[in-house]
Amino acid sequence: MSAWDYLRDRLPSLLIRAGAHLLVLVFLLAFRVPSQAAAAAVLIPLFGAVSAELLEYRRRRRFYGRLRTNLDGLDRKYLLSETLPEPDFAEARILSEILCETGRSMCEETAACRRESADFREYIETWVHEIKLPLAAMELIRHNRGCGVCGEQLDRMEDCVENVLYYARSGSPEKDYLFTQTSLRRVFSDAALRHRAELLERGVSIRTEGLDVTVTTDAKWLAWILGQLLSNSMKYLSSEREPEIAVTAEDKGDRVILCFRDNGIGIPASDLPHIFDKSFTGKNGRTRPGATGMGLYVAKKLCGRLGHGMEAESAEGQYTEIRLSFGRDGWSEVLREKE
Repeated sequence: MSAWDYLRDRLPSLLIRAGAHLLVLVFLLAFRVPSQAAAAAVLIPLFGAVSAELLEYRRRRRFYGRLRTNLDGLDRKYLLSETLPEPDFAEARILSEILCETGRSMCEETAACRRESADFREYIETWVHEIKLPLAAMELIRHNRGCGVCGEQLDRMEDCVENVLYYARSGSPEKDYLFTQTSLRRVFSDAALRHRAELLERGVSIRTEGLDVTVTTDAKWLAWILGQLLSNSMKYLSSEREPEIAVTAEDKGDRVILCFRDNGIGIPASDLPHIFDKSFTGKNGRTRPGATGMGLYVAKKLCGRLGHGMEAESAEGQYTEIRLSFGRDGWSEVLREKE
């Protein structure tokens, strides 16, 4: 609180006081009180009033200054009430009580929302596991009866169910992770095997290089992320050339870079900065039925949760490249950032 702000806020009161002192001086002079006595009768109370205002300004400035300093130093602003200095004037005590009450109410509301979110996520996970049983039964029937069209739709249903499960868990993967030294070749092979039928159907060739390296990650989560990249590439193949996906890894000492590159239709430059945004489909997505804009969003979110980096590069009509980076310290980097 600056002195000017304080004076502007107190201006009506100060003008009334000044007017009262002026009237006292006029009355004293009107009754022929000696000028020295009249001046003393006015200046002494005036000096006391100015001293009181200075003391009040000092108290308020100290309180609000500490309040602002505490607020600027907090990442979670709603915890301000827990850091309030001890108030020493009535207005500050009222403000402190209000902040404490609103902070308590907000914390209770946040806790309720978190419980509701956790319950919903638990329900979704339970539903996914339950829906897998009839899907598995239908898959068995498909193999026995050899229904190709039904098989394709079943594969799509399984992918959708998996997407729902991983999206529900993306908020707290720490409850379901197992970090180990994992071979990139093995993880990518698992992801490619899962999408083998679609890769063969679309005639996509895969070229790999340098995947015989290990990284610290959760193999299951990484396999799903790579599966999303495969699925995304197959949605946007180019009709002008033979479809190819190149997956290469490079060990840079302090980290490993995994490059996932396809020769599809590419991403427009205006869309590229937004492809990891939630529900963003862009120009290409609007031409593809069923595009949700959630695959890359969840993949990016999971990479962040697992301590891996993800970035994209593309040229429209030529290629799209997604790069994943794995730090040598793995999950410990994330733990240090949270601390």
